[in-house]
This record gives sequence, structure tokens and C-alpha cells, in this order.
Amino acid sequence: MAYSPLRPANGGEVQGQGYIGRALGYADVLATAFSHAMTYRPEDPEWEGRDRFLLSHGHYAIAYYAALLEAGIIPEAELETYGSDDSRLPMSGMATYTPGMEMSGGSLGQGLSIAVGMALGLRQKQSKASGLQLHVRWGAGRRVDWEAAMSAAHYGLSNLINLVDVNKQQADGDSRKILGFEPLQDKWAAFGWYVQRVDGNDLPAVMAAFDNAKSYSGNQPRVILCDTLMGKGCRSSKPAIKTILFASMPTNGKKRSRCWTLTNRKECCNEPESTPFKNVGDDRLDC
Repeated sequence: MAYSPLRPANGGEVQGQGYIGRALGYADVLATAFSHAMTYRPEDPEWEGRDRFLLSHGHYAIAYYAALLEAGIIPEAELETYGSDDSRLPMSGMATYTPGMEMSGGSLGQGLSIAVGMALGLRQKQSKASGLQLHVRWGAGRRVDWEAAMSAAHYGLSNLINLVDVNKQQADGDSRKILGFEPLQDKWAAFGWYVQRVDGNDLPAVMAAFDNAKSYSGNQPRVILCDTLMGKGCRSSKPAIKTILFASMPTNGKKRSRCWTLTNRKECCNEPESTPFKNVGDDRLDC
């Protein structure tokens, strides 16, 4: 699957805003999940035997839609309707609207709880899907998350892979200064999970982590801690650090979002727009 990091930025142009910084930072993990780790049928998103990806943070939907597009689940033209009235692609993910969207996100801290119940239910049903991998995109910081983590280990949910986006940013700044959360590896291990930590923007490392999680024979849920860089590939490091929401300039035939322009400029990019298993280069411009 060729995942273009420009697709989330293009989608953000429709409404003149979007969580572009987070989308670009998490694009590599999504690309790896859909192209390497998961089993699904693009023509039948509700196929019983599919692997399920639960997007807990609903505002990451713009990145998830790009992955669904590349996976062949939604058509490319539909990305242009992002956030519009009657669109199947709302700004925050909603399962009732979007093919391939397993849960309605946005209420923070719900994804892992839903995933635990789903994984346990599939196992108890002894259905064809009972042994499949259930992937959840999760973020730390809510008490309910840790209660769900404890439950997953208690029930030995080996069919659950939890993906934690460790971007170290929140609305008020550096999350490590606001409320420290490290050491994450030790905490998850103490809760009884099989833990890996990788550079979430290093595609071979993410692929290897998925492979290890799926081949691990222990009766434990799996967690992959993905250290990511917000605004990855945008070439403007300051906005990526200072804000979660990348606002775009109104499109009037002349103006484009600053992030889109910097990402798309031929002289700034080391790789073509659509590159299998790759993001754009890491070199930065102070703008």
C-alpha cells in the first residue's frame, strides 16, 4: 500500500482546518497496520473474519480516512468531502457514517475499554474472528484507560494489540512537563502486558513490532508504544511543537495551507507524493 503523507493535508483543505499535525505524525503507523499487519476485505468492510482497528482518538480521523482510501475501502474522490454536511467522513470518526470505522471516537479514553469488550466477546463467541488481532489507537491520560488495561491482562486477551501514540504533546504544551507519564514500558509491563517500544515513524521498526506482537505466544495482551513526531514531513518544526490543530488558509485558488505547501514543494521533498511504506524526508525548515 502506498500511503501519501499529503492526503491528510489535502483533506484539511476542504474545511480550512484539521488535526494535520497529528495525522502526519501517525501516518506511518496507520500505513503499516493496513498494508502489513491487518487482514480485511476492501469490498466488504464488515466481513466477520476481519482484523479490527479501533480509532480511540476520533480527531485522528483525517489520517484514518487516508488509510481507508489507500486500502481501497473508500474512493479517492470522497476525501474531498471531509467534514462537509452529509459526508461519510466527519471531522471526528463515527462508525455509523464511515465504512471501515469500527467505533465512534472523540470521547477520550473509550477506545481501549471498547476494544477489551470486543476482544473478550469475540473469544467467547468462538467465532472465526475470535483469534484475530484487534488493534486500538490509544492515548494515555484517563483513568478508564488503565482500568481497561488491567482488565485486558486479567482476561488474557492475546488477540488484542494496543497502539499508543507517544507524541509528547497535548493542548497546553509538552505533556512531560504538564503531567509526567514515564516510564511507560515499566507501567504496561507491571499491568501484565507484552510491551514493545519503537520509533513510530520508522516503518521497518513498526513492521517488526507488529510481527513480534502477532507471533508472541504468551497469553497476554500486546502493546506497542510508538514514539511519533507531530507534523512529520511538514518541514516546519515550530508549528508542529506549538499546536495540535494545524489551521489552513482559505483556499481561493491562490492560497494553500502552509503545511500543505511546505510538504508539497518539489524542492523541499526528497521523495515523490506517493511512496510505498515511506514518509517524506526528515530535514526541517524553520518557517
